[in-house]
Amino acid sequence: MNIIPSEKMRNFTTGIFTELANRKQAAIKQGKDVIDLSVGSPDLPPPAFIVNALVNHAKDTTKYGYTLKGTPEFNQAVSYFYKSRYGVDLDAEHEVLQLMGSQDGLAHLAMAMINPGDYVLVPDPGYPIYEASVALAGGNIYPMPLTADNKFLPRLSDIPDDILNKTKMMIISYPGNPVTALADRTFFEQVVEFARLYNILVVHDFAYSELIFDGNPKISFMSVPGAKEVGIEFNSLSKTFNIAGCRIGYVVGNPDAVNILGTLKSHIDYGIFYPIQKAAEIALMSDHSFLQDQVEVYQDRRDVLVSGLQKAGWDVSKSPATMFLWAKLPDGWTSREFAFQLIQHGVAVTPGDAFGKQGEGYVRMALVQPAERLAEAAERIHTFLEAGVTFQQLENNSF
Repeated sequence: MNIIPSEKMRNFTTGIFTELANRKQAAIKQGKDVIDLSVGSPDLPPPAFIVNALVNHAKDTTKYGYTLKGTPEFNQAVSYFYKSRYGVDLDAEHEVLQLMGSQDGLAHLAMAMINPGDYVLVPDPGYPIYEASVALAGGNIYPMPLTADNKFLPRLSDIPDDILNKTKMMIISYPGNPVTALADRTFFEQVVEFARLYNILVVHDFAYSELIFDGNPKISFMSVPGAKEVGIEFNSLSKTFNIAGCRIGYVVGNPDAVNILGTLKSHIDYGIFYPIQKAAEIALMSDHSFLQDQVEVYQDRRDVLVSGLQKAGWDVSKSPATMFLWAKLPDGWTSREFAFQLIQHGVAVTPGDAFGKQGEGYVRMALVQPAERLAEAAERIHTFLEAGVTFQQLENNSF
């Protein structure tokens, strides 16, 4: 039998993370210890009160059926969290939708909003699901370059009118992934006016809302006047509360957009396991003191890694937010050459071009190891940079 994928699937290839995993396993088989900084999966445990809530509710054998949708209490907990953390008032019934993680919502949003031929403005570099979701929906992607000379903000004035007249949606993310920049309130105000002018739905990915360093403000797009009129915001408990495997998140904002996505989701899944919802409610309604402690852990990790890399002669900037460093490479390297060679020296990072054309010349490093392992990673990178082994030599001799 000849199994033929759809035309849409023919545009998808095996992802960079699979290739990195294969190379990592090959290095391990050679006896190498690899410090993995490639995948942004939290290594810290969730707070005990979340685990206890999950365990206690899981003991109730009457709660193993379909939940169908988020409980009213979960939506109210999201509303409480947004009011207490970002000063945003939300209608829990109409402006909050529970999701199986923010990526789940982002993956399905384009299907709910985009017709073939519609354009979506997507950050470059950006999180891969942004482009993938538009491609699956049959839409057209218009990349918005994020470059250091503009503080990794898109130049909205550079987008041609003929594209804007066919644009239905715009995706932004601050703080973002892989680029860890922050946007100020002035930029968000410009986005609101831009969206009004061209009738564009703004989609703000706010998954790293609580991993912001050095006392910088936490600015939800929803806190900007007019944002609910033109946009929605995705958020997640994965990074904030270290429950990535539980797959629970939400979208808030424009009630019409929230309802449209909710209608699509009602045809796709049957809700999140009730004990996970209850644990999430406890997390969102907590006193949030845990969140500051966690920020300090990641900030310390960032400082340890950056300090070690700078001592190695690599002038890497400190990330203002997220669990990543977005590091411009020394001259003479491509992103993939650097990442693939470095694995042989015991450190796995993600090449920047995996996130878009503008990511070439960068690598992303995840702060998902204890500080002492990050210090060791910096030492290994120092040795690697001093060695100067060519990419061809490693390719010919190691695989």
